[in-house]
Amino acid sequence: LKMSCSWLYLPLHLLAVACLCHSIKAPTTSSRQNFKTDLFNFYHSLLLADGKETTVHLLKDIPKRYYFVLEEGRALAPFTITVTPCDVPIEWSVLVHKASAICFLPAGARDTQEVSKSQKAPSMVSTIFNFKGNSVETYMGMSPHPALYVLEFLSTERDTHITVYLTTDTTSGHLFPELPSDPRLDVVGIGHTTVTLTWKHSPSVLQHRENIQYCLLVNEKHNYKSLCAAETAIRSSGMKLPPALALSLSPYLLEPQQVMILSNSELSIISKANSGEVRQICMGTKNTYTVPNLSPSTQYYFDVFVVNLLTNASAAYTGTFARTLDEPEPKVMELKDGKVIQVVLDGKKQKFSTLQYQARHKKIQFAFQLCRGQVQVHITKNGKTAVSENISGLKYFSLKGKFLDTYLVQLRSTEESNSSVKVQVSPPFYKPSFPLLPDSLKIKSFSKLRTCNSVTIAWLGTQEESKYCVYRKKIEEEQVWTELQSVDRCSGPESRHKSEKVLCKYFFDVNLQRAVTTETIKGLDSGTLYLFDVYLFGPSGIPVRYHSKVVKTRKKC
Repeated sequence: LKMSCSWLYLPLHLLAVACLCHSIKAPTTSSRQNFKTDLFNFYHSLLLADGKETTVHLLKDIPKRYYFVLEEGRALAPFTITVTPCDVPIEWSVLVHKASAICFLPAGARDTQEVSKSQKAPSMVSTIFNFKGNSVETYMGMSPHPALYVLEFLSTERDTHITVYLTTDTTSGHLFPELPSDPRLDVVGIGHTTVTLTWKHSPSVLQHRENIQYCLLVNEKHNYKSLCAAETAIRSSGMKLPPALALSLSPYLLEPQQVMILSNSELSIISKANSGEVRQICMGTKNTYTVPNLSPSTQYYFDVFVVNLLTNASAAYTGTFARTLDEPEPKVMELKDGKVIQVVLDGKKQKFSTLQYQARHKKIQFAFQLCRGQVQVHITKNGKTAVSENISGLKYFSLKGKFLDTYLVQLRSTEESNSSVKVQVSPPFYKPSFPLLPDSLKIKSFSKLRTCNSVTIAWLGTQEESKYCVYRKKIEEEQVWTELQSVDRCSGPESRHKSEKVLCKYFFDVNLQRAVTTETIKGLDSGTLYLFDVYLFGPSGIPVRYHSKVVKTRKKC
């Protein structure tokens, strides 16, 4: 096999292998085999774009090669290669093929017999850089003469993808934002539900403030060395993220598992999956941030990325982690015989409340009246569970024990909105504070008895003579859901306007089958929605509110 080095007068990248490191004499068997290997590798490589980020997909255990050429006019010019793994660690190398000196001699000189041995020596193929890992790595090089460079990438763990950025023009600015000399995040404050972070400004922020911003990633698993790696890991956990964090500012790009919150010029995207919650917060160019609404006693990992909004390229600060403070011990309230207390539970912040009672009698009775929301009651006696149950309406629990037994009552809200409950504990001989309740607290309306200016309603009573007060309120269609959801079933009519009161009356019946009363409310407007409420007052005056009823009068009669 004979080759003419005059081929080099054609574009170098088309004939680079032909004059790579081979003598113009007939090659030996060994050099012929090496040459075939070079040809195979070269023609199975792809040209790497200059000045553009390239996404490379790798199959497990199958190397992939890209090449680029430094032409003669680019000699001595520096170049940089930045590789960002987006998942598992990879291996990558930079190889250089330097053509022999004879290939660059004038044509007449190449025909002379006085070429020195060094000029006839084959060109060299050498590995000038090798890296293995999953961190972002940049190689900067410079060649004194024309050369062909080959980048080889290999993933040995699984299929993955990476991004590669090559530039031979290092004077035109940076695609990637710059990191400060100290790229660490500092934790400057830790609370029960907050962590405050600070970091040094990126030089890119100081130079191009309008095109650069910081974005923070918060999760409970581990730190990420690049934004690309973070997005890949989150997707694999079952969530679909927008293509890029910094540019995903439109709510139309969000998936059903995501919630976007925009407040005080900060964008937060909360993504939920089986592996936990991931928060992405972009806060402009502020370099101090307090992460809110964290869970107590939980370790979180924090990563900050400085993002170029024009190119969407990013650089990662060195991530950190912090554990929020333990949840403070709830204050324990003492229960006293016969005294009724009302406990309000915040569904988001304070979901628990603990009450304590030391028995002065062998038999005691707990009474719980659910006012709003959903509440679970857990009662222990001397450390052992006695009751654990979700309550609705009015619920009594009678317990037996010994004198001076200690009871702990833990109340827990089971929903996000606020809940409240009234609690009383007393010995059996105490007169109950809560009224005796009927089997149902529903109010019934009779459609056939509706007129343009009247409505007839009915409700159940008890065997105990009690006072019942009826109230009405005119409402609009769009108010119905809000009115029904926001009802406090423990509240009395003291907060109602006097004009809403219809009547109050006493009744009872020893025969529960006949303990029903009806009332026709007149003087209503036609075609109008009304909200009707009935309040039941027991011997102690504590009210119980029946379930509100919405009825519309007839429009035409």
